[in-house]
Amino acid sequence: MTINSGTAVAAAALPRAGPPHGVTAPPQDETSGTDLVLPLVAVGAAGVLAGYGYLRRTRRARTRTTPAGGPAPPPPGHPPEAALDERARDALVGTDDCLRTSREELACAEAQFGAEPVAPYERAVRRAETELAAAFALRLRYDHGLPGDPAARRQALTGMAGRCEEAGRLLDAAADGFDRLRALDRDPSAALHLAEARFRELAARTPATETRLTALTERYAPSATEHVTGDVEQAKDRLVFATARLNQARQAIDSGGAPAAVAHLRAAEGAVAQAAVFLDGVDRLAAELDEAAALVPAALTGAEAERAGAADRLPDVPAGEAHSRLLHADAVLASVRGELTAGRPYDPLDLLRRVVRAAAPLAMGRTGVLSAAALLTARSATAAAAGYVTTHRGAVGAAARTLLAEAERLLAAPAPADHLHADALAREARELAEHDVRARGNPYADLDARASGTAGAVLGGILLPVALPTGVPPAFGGPATRERRAVPTA
Repeated sequence: MTINSGTAVAAAALPRAGPPHGVTAPPQDETSGTDLVLPLVAVGAAGVLAGYGYLRRTRRARTRTTPAGGPAPPPPGHPPEAALDERARDALVGTDDCLRTSREELACAEAQFGAEPVAPYERAVRRAETELAAAFALRLRYDHGLPGDPAARRQALTGMAGRCEEAGRLLDAAADGFDRLRALDRDPSAALHLAEARFRELAARTPATETRLTALTERYAPSATEHVTGDVEQAKDRLVFATARLNQARQAIDSGGAPAAVAHLRAAEGAVAQAAVFLDGVDRLAAELDEAAALVPAALTGAEAERAGAADRLPDVPAGEAHSRLLHADAVLASVRGELTAGRPYDPLDLLRRVVRAAAPLAMGRTGVLSAAALLTARSATAAAAGYVTTHRGAVGAAARTLLAEAERLLAAPAPADHLHADALAREARELAEHDVRARGNPYADLDARASGTAGAVLGGILLPVALPTGVPPAFGGPATRERRAVPTA
């Protein structure tokens, strides 16, 4: 936009024609041509600036980091979302392992000293569990795509890791006091005596539990006991491992090797705790199946009562949908009643689950027996999943633990709908955990106690979570407590 172009200059150089003869020319404006230059320059500059601003806005709109313009890159110097995701998952798994181990050793201390001396450490564990529960809640939302904004998702991952770090800090802060309470480094004899007593109790209980499991397989359908098949054998494996560690701990004490004695003792305590989980799982399932078998007839009656007046309680449901719900309920209830009266082995918990789920769309709630049935199935599934994660935690990832944490939260809620959801989540958590175990197999194949003398062992293709990959036996406390413990050499 050049104002004084060559053409304009040439035109200005042409002579001006005067007015015709006899005509008086109008008075000329006294303003000089140069007076128009500054306004024209200002207008031109404004146009140039406007064009430049337009180009900048266009370029910014094409490369902006808002959702409308594509995913936002991480801020300079910050890790990408994938790295944060891996860090968060590792933090969840590691913190959950620390809490489970802390709970196990806390139980050993309570058996030795009583509830009052361990109360401060019980509170520390509960506070750490609260932080971890909040981290798992964030993870559940994240896995469901919430929040949707990339920056907010990175912030959520950072929040998960931060919650886990706080849980670990709470455990680490209490670890020194807890170690002073147990005083294993000074004299582990009393704790060893209790561990041996607990071992003998479980060893004596194992045959009865095995007999009970055999009776369950004869009385009920295979699906009723499939999740505990082999649990007694795994309990025996843990007890065999504990036998060796208890003997080594006793020998170390007799020879004055307190550090090695403590390492072997903690390994034995962990194995004994896991053996108890396996045996408790079988005994608990036996009680749940008996309770469910007694409850199925009453649940059927309650569901049929719900079905009888369901049409009047579904005024807001379209007629076609209401009719479909009724037909589905009729089919399920008829099928359950047929299995119940056929004289063949059946799965009481599965029958209860089917009855409750068939009645739920019919505005379940008037009949208390259905609420009791929903709670029983949810409690059974959640306990089974928790036991599996505890005894196989060396291979279970964050996804299964996240669903289990949500199932445990919903199990504490009062509504039957929450119990239905908890049941479904717990069963899915168990499936994911089993998949993790099958996929990972033995993640630490180089850790074999028989060869290395460390406080770990591989049984049935799964690392006993009584030792870390470094050979350090886990104990009460968080990550920092584990890192500072010395590796046993014998």
